[in-house]
Amino acid sequence: MMIAGLLWSGTASAADAGQALAQRNVCLACHQVDAKRVGPSFRDIALRYSGNEAAAEYLARTIRDGSRGLWGAIPMPAQRHVDPATALQLAEWIMTLAPQAKRGDGSGAADSALEEDIEAGKDTRDAGHASPTDGAKS
Repeated sequence: MMIAGLLWSGTASAADAGQALAQRNVCLACHQVDAKRVGPSFRDIALRYSGNEAAAEYLARTIRDGSRGLWGAIPMPAQRHVDPATALQLAEWIMTLAPQAKRGDGSGAADSALEEDIEAGKDTRDAGHASPTDGAKS
């Protein structure tokens, strides 16, 4: 996968590849990199979960399963058209958007935010889709 290689290469084109992947999968209809649109900005998502090693996997499942109530009243519908590998690439790209100074600051805030969202998500997933905490890990 050429995009995967770009995402992990650390080059400026990795950001472009991530944004192109988001555009191809219609993420930009509701999200922007730096500004809230219908949903939160990608940067706000990255800041909320920065420093948590499980964040990318959690976000990938949230992309595919959707969520309600985690970022306000408007739910994120399940994006089942996005395959699991692409969802993980998107999530990993989103996590690169947190400023370096905020990543892994040792405060534990990211762990708490992720744990709270996982707990809240148990009852807020779109009907018919498993919670990211249900079943085996991917």
